[in-house]
Amino acid sequence: MNDLLAFVAVARERSFTRAAKKAGLSQSALSHTIRQLEERLGVRLLTRTTRAVSPTEAGQRLLDSIGPSFDEIESQVAALSELRDKPAGTIRIVASDYAINYVLWPKLKKFLPKYPDIKVELTLDNGLTDIVTERYDAGVRMGEQLAKDMISVRIGPDFRFAVVGAKSYFKSHNEPARPQDLVGHRCINERLPTGGGLWAWEFEDKGREIKIRVDGQLIFNKTCTTC
Repeated sequence: MNDLLAFVAVARERSFTRAAKKAGLSQSALSHTIRQLEERLGVRLLTRTTRAVSPTEAGQRLLDSIGPSFDEIESQVAALSELRDKPAGTIRIVASDYAINYVLWPKLKKFLPKYPDIKVELTLDNGLTDIVTERYDAGVRMGEQLAKDMISVRIGPDFRFAVVGAKSYFKSHNEPARPQDLVGHRCINERLPTGGGLWAWEFEDKGREIKIRVDGQLIFNKTCTTC
């Protein structure tokens, strides 16, 4: 590869002196490299005179075929240096609909205009997808859903779930006084993507966790914000 690069340099410069200076080599070392390359290939690549150097027919053919490839490699390597100066690339994040709407998006609205070379791919998923297996760069989880080996940082405030009901519904139904009373009401369920089961409504009473499995006519696979 280095011998071919040396040949391209000499063929383009039409001078061993200029090519050697550009490559940081001695003229004799460069000339020796070209002679070895010609011997291995079994063809003369350059015509040398006391005044000039020019490619032979075989040399011009080789230059035309490999020259653009080396230019492309050099261009791509140079492009990598731009990444050291400014952030660029794609970030894949998996999160629940609540996290996307109320935690991530308010921050991204300010972040994206500042870094136009960064692309953010958001995947809405309430099923606790395996971040590593699915090759995500990050995921957003509620604190209690963090696996033991996850590296995490807090990005949002505390929040609590609340049980709410429509006034029109309670015109003909008694209001529940305790979590267990919800069993007799028409509630909205959420089906978990992981495992396919229905999410049990969770409550806490004096430090003790209570899970209630409710029933109703509507089942969603994500948090419903319009019902």
